Amino acid sequence: MREIVLDTETTGLDPSDGHRVVEIACLELSNHIPTGRNYQVYLNPERDMPAEASAIHGLTTQFLADKPRFGEIVEKFLEFVGDAPLVIHNAEFDMRFLNAELIRAGKAGLDYTRAVDTLLLARQKFPGAPASLDALCKRFAIDNSARDFHGALLDVELLASVYLELIGGRQAGLELVASRSRAQTLSVVGERQLRPRRPHAASEAELAAHAELLKQLNEPIWNG
Repeated sequence: MREIVLDTETTGLDPSDGHRVVEIACLELSNHIPTGRNYQVYLNPERDMPAEASAIHGLTTQFLADKPRFGEIVEKFLEFVGDAPLVIHNAEFDMRFLNAELIRAGKAGLDYTRAVDTLLLARQKFPGAPASLDALCKRFAIDNSARDFHGALLDVELLASVYLELIGGRQAGLELVASRSRAQTLSVVGERQLRPRRPHAASEAELAAHAELLKQLNEPIWNG
């Protein structure tokens, strides 16, 4: 099963206010295991970068000025994600921004039903507990010490690990190993060849030696 872990960085909180996507990162999973394939791109938003947004992800107007526009990379982006489910933390946010960019580029928007929202998964599994990416990394002992800024590529790598924990991936793997071990044990037992019991009776000499030993003991219980 192919899945795409996805994250974006933007100039703000709402595309209807003119905010744009400035970074997209995707990481490919196959049967919940990273394949090593990823897609990452910085984008020129064709507008200024607000200081409050830059403080979150570290991207500036100057840095993004020579980067491609979304319309220039849209085909590569769509080719990479294909029709795979999209694993996203707070999926509604990223999907709204991506669909706004896709529609602006003359493409159909992504179906919201494709999204696997890890924020919702975390809230269902741990009701009332903090469910940010940082909080989940702490809960699952995932090292996020390099996360000085909210960079999309680092975030998808962390999110892939969090997603595996949320769906019980590590536990399921251990259960699979244990199941295989039990099956192998049963197989070995089933194939064992039964041999006739070997005689273990004491010899005449051993019995005589034992009798001499008992004579030296004070009221040995073996004589009862």
